[in-house]
Amino acid sequence: MKKLSLILSVLCLGWTLSAQPGIISTREANDQGGKVLTMEETILSRELSPATIHTMWDDDGTLLMYKDGKFKTYDIATGTYSDYTGKNKLSMQAVSKNGSLYVIYANGAERLVAERENDQITYGEYVSRNEFGIDGGTFWSPDNRKLAFYRKDESKVTSFPLLDITTRTGSLKEIKYPMAGMDSENVQLGIFDVVTGETVYAAVDDFGYDRYLTNITWSPDGDMIYIQVLDRSQKHLKLNAYSAQTGDFIKTILTEDNEKYVEPFDPLYFIKEQNLFIYRTANRDGYRNLYLCDNDGNIRRLTSVDADVKYVGNDGRYVYYTSAEVSPVENHLFRIELKNLKKGVAKASFGKPQRLTFAEGWHEIQLSPDYKHFIDSYSSLCTPRVVNLCASDGKILKNLLTADDPTLDYAYTEISLGTVRSADGQYDNYYRLIKPKDFDPSKKYPVIVYVYGGPHSQMVQNTYLAQLRRWEMYMAQRGYLVYVQDNRGTENRGIAFEQAIHGQCGQAEMADQIEGVKMLMDLPYVDKERIGVHGWSYGGFMTISLITNYPDIFKVAVAGGPVIDWKWYEVMYGERYMDNPAVNPEGYEKTSLINKAKDLKGKLLICQGAIDPVVVWEHSLSFIRECIKNNVQVDYFPYPCAEHNVMGKDRVHLHDKISMYFEDYL
Repeated sequence: MKKLSLILSVLCLGWTLSAQPGIISTREANDQGGKVLTMEETILSRELSPATIHTMWDDDGTLLMYKDGKFKTYDIATGTYSDYTGKNKLSMQAVSKNGSLYVIYANGAERLVAERENDQITYGEYVSRNEFGIDGGTFWSPDNRKLAFYRKDESKVTSFPLLDITTRTGSLKEIKYPMAGMDSENVQLGIFDVVTGETVYAAVDDFGYDRYLTNITWSPDGDMIYIQVLDRSQKHLKLNAYSAQTGDFIKTILTEDNEKYVEPFDPLYFIKEQNLFIYRTANRDGYRNLYLCDNDGNIRRLTSVDADVKYVGNDGRYVYYTSAEVSPVENHLFRIELKNLKKGVAKASFGKPQRLTFAEGWHEIQLSPDYKHFIDSYSSLCTPRVVNLCASDGKILKNLLTADDPTLDYAYTEISLGTVRSADGQYDNYYRLIKPKDFDPSKKYPVIVYVYGGPHSQMVQNTYLAQLRRWEMYMAQRGYLVYVQDNRGTENRGIAFEQAIHGQCGQAEMADQIEGVKMLMDLPYVDKERIGVHGWSYGGFMTISLITNYPDIFKVAVAGGPVIDWKWYEVMYGERYMDNPAVNPEGYEKTSLINKAKDLKGKLLICQGAIDPVVVWEHSLSFIRECIKNNVQVDYFPYPCAEHNVMGKDRVHLHDKISMYFEDYL
């Protein structure tokens, strides 16, 4: 394995030189005499989470804080509270009921916008299974005079049956589930004029029947609507403008092309009082950066940094954004000044970026509507939660909360944040390592690797306890080393890092996870003969991948809701990362866990929500069937009334089951 360079370790109680290579910072143990977690506390307790406060900004810039069961106005100058008398200014809202779309007015009156023709069609609901940044199905114009909405036609999409055992004889509920390589949904965008009652549809002629319409954005004057049109292969995108009056195509502003995939996340963000907008993409310079654009397709990179950034807001002078440039495991607020905008994109100039948050950790930002203030809420490995009111230049005006550590009475063990080199030698992958209670370096301990590893995830951040899931501490208190690591394919590290998994999901991820396990196996207190792995969903896929590909390393595994073969997963996600099965048959064959069932040597428990609409039951049942064919023993536990994420009391039972399995076999 690659040798790790020895670096300084930042302890919560001071600076020290770490004895273990790769360690960045460590939270010291508090396991002498403290209480150990019960499973109910582990899964259900809120008291063990740091105190926080809920804040929001009113439209006029007034700060509201949740106090005594309701939001109250907070006077920034005096620090006093008063009753909030503001009212919701929205006089109407769009609501989808039984697939039809209505406008509901403040007096309760309803107006039909679009009535579904049959049960294959819905209006005003989310489409594309919430991919591409889509989280709703209706979009009001800035003046509320027009309403854009999705029309989804699933008539070509196959159904999948879910079994409801709560009825007297059992019944089936069919859901529409477009599997990779099969027919998908057709999406259109309607535009309803509230004044005239007329509806037109955007004349989208690009890319055929099953293209994607994403990140709907209105122009500030409400005359145009912008759609990011993505083709079925997800390799080609057009940013198009359409007339809000007629639906006619006006022009293509810009295009994106990538041989692996283009993944749009963001709408357009218009510059205040300017006919210019901010566009965010990872496809042009290797990282998700911000670009200044106009309607003629002129485009210039605004944030020239080799790190992923996220747009926060702009006041016409400054653009505010958060960035991973300080560290991939930290999130900080920056702003950059815009100058000479009236001269156009080509002649505009940008000031030097200003960093506005400096405390170590992960900062979540709420900008006030008038851009005079922001709320900075952050935590780090050793800092439970700090909430500050700041001026727009970053000056801290008032501390609103400094939370106490809620775990001081509990036997929380040592947690380290560190790095290990990726298998290709190009990146530092971040991990957290939780040591057992009453740790003795002269003893040998079993290891549990908790894994997710898939796109859109970042399991390790410099937040309170480094994103610790409380079950990890539960197991550490019972004598296990627990290890969690991000790998290539996860987010916030640039497009090359993300796209390393394309076409062969699980391969680069496994290679990186194994580098971390090799590092652990070099530690004198690790029992190399007792290493287990656990994960859910993509992590379930990774769990079974690891125990079948590396049977000499992993002795016990618990996989929840696992993807078994990507041909059974949905089109939008599956084809982005694996291509269409007809295009990439070798990749689907290589990554299929059906082919790996015969290689299972250790103990494997699979847990599955029986009415899971995300990773449908076909996956895990097919793996079980293949194990039976090959006379391979495997354990299986379904949760009959659970969906993809097992919740409530079922979740307590689930984690008892997982923990007992490691106790019995590891």
